[in-house]
Amino acid sequence: MQAVGMIAEFNPLHHGHVFALAQARKLSGADCVVVAMAGNYVQRGEPALVDKWTRAQMALASGADLVIELPPAQAVQAAPQFAMGGVRLLAALGVSSLAFGTENAALDHAAVAAKLADLQAAPPDFVDHTQTYATQVNAFYEKTVGVSLTSPNLLLGISYAQAIHALGARMQLVPFERRGAGHDEAATDGDLASGSQIRAKLAAGEDISAMVPPATLAGLKTARQVTWDVFFPWLRYRLETASLDELRGILGMTEGLEFRLTQQIAGAADFTTFMARIKSKRYTYARLRRLCLAVVLNLRAVDVAAAPLLVHVLGFTPAGQAYLHQVKKTASLPIISRPSLPMLAPGGEMALTAQCDHLIETLTGTQQNFARRPIQQGASPSV
Repeated sequence: MQAVGMIAEFNPLHHGHVFALAQARKLSGADCVVVAMAGNYVQRGEPALVDKWTRAQMALASGADLVIELPPAQAVQAAPQFAMGGVRLLAALGVSSLAFGTENAALDHAAVAAKLADLQAAPPDFVDHTQTYATQVNAFYEKTVGVSLTSPNLLLGISYAQAIHALGARMQLVPFERRGAGHDEAATDGDLASGSQIRAKLAAGEDISAMVPPATLAGLKTARQVTWDVFFPWLRYRLETASLDELRGILGMTEGLEFRLTQQIAGAADFTTFMARIKSKRYTYARLRRLCLAVVLNLRAVDVAAAPLLVHVLGFTPAGQAYLHQVKKTASLPIISRPSLPMLAPGGEMALTAQCDHLIETLTGTQQNFARRPIQQGASPSV
């Protein structure tokens, strides 16, 4: 069996994602679609709208064959680290191609990645505090490589190519033109709605039944939805009680940001107000959201660096199950299908994931890891 991989969040899964899964299978000719999906937290710096099991079920009902978890240590990071985590997981399972939607499918992503690898042998030091670091990086790349990386999907596509290049993985890139509205954009007539628009409509109590497939609609109705509005009191508590030394150890806490966060939390009525207070030209909203999420989860840089990467299986179809059987003896990372207490305890292989997921368990009352078996979409339970 040949497998094509995708790296996704499905927050929530919508018609654009169904199209992407179908394109991955069609263009690669693969027998199995493997998705490395962000767990309970996503790259834009917030809790996933519904838990990872609910979203895995959505994916399996919409074209995925095997869903594995991209854990918080990799999921809640900037594009390069996010991409590297996903590519490492897929490469460990012998996935032969990686499909992704992009604003420029004709671009030779691998060639651009090779050029960037040469440039990054001596990365420039950006000191212009009137622009975000991301803006300065993009300007440098546009000048030296001739490619603008401001489009989010193009940036991720190049990041995937860079990760494959750095790992020396034998993985063919399968880019395709993405459909629908972009991230944080409203759909126009004829466009597929974006995840951002769907989440906004849900928050406003509006009907989204035409924007998502039936499996997503069912999952959203049954699972507890979690947003930054729910998380904000936990952020306030952490910033008001943690010492500055503790905060300095949080992933992404650089350049004295601990002072800015602790000073601005006082009197902030909600997360939106707080974000407006801490925003500056130096930092993007996504960077600041990821930092705030790391504070809530006590996601320390040293713990992230030490966390082992493994393949946590969330669900499969019969094709996904067959592929797992095929690669289980050759996989280069451990494959976990039913986490035990020692794995989840401090010092265990999944300790950091368990730590981060504990808040989701507290808020939703749904066990996220211990003894959870993979979802079997149409698979024989006896196998």
